Amino acid sequence: MASVNKVTLIGNLGRDPESRSFPDGGTICNVTIATTRRWKQRDSGEMQEETEWHRVVFRDRLAEIAGEYLKKGRPVYVEGRLKTRKWTDKDGVEKYTTEIVAEQMQLLGSREGMGGGDAGDSGYGEGGGSGGGGGERSARPAPAPRAPAGRAAPQKSATGFDDMDDDIPF
Repeated sequence: MASVNKVTLIGNLGRDPESRSFPDGGTICNVTIATTRRWKQRDSGEMQEETEWHRVVFRDRLAEIAGEYLKKGRPVYVEGRLKTRKWTDKDGVEKYTTEIVAEQMQLLGSREGMGGGDAGDSGYGEGGGSGGGGGERSARPAPAPRAPAGRAAPQKSATGFDDMDDDIPF
């Protein structure tokens, strides 16, 4: 049976990227992305929130782009795969870390501070290679949805489910 190792995240950067270049020309950029889950408690109706932190590694051209454009607090979309590494620390203790090796990235939000005035975002990803030698990366502009300036009155949906809360009744 075939298997799948795929991760999709939409979250905010917890700190500025850390980039390193190597003598062979390779580049790595490490970031930490926060995702937050929100739900309503069934018994009390109180809103709950849980934040999860994810270590993400960008390589080669994608690392260069991430290091240049990502900043602390910036929203980002990332697709990749899970990878667990093992190493021995200075005390001889074996340590493990699981991180996401990014294969696609989409910058979200406005281009504030980036020299561009429109609200379009750029997507970056690895080209059609089989993971080995850093294929050609492509940038795809994508329009960002704009929220209306004022708050519009909620519209009734045709399904009648608009007044239900987020809890699933089973």
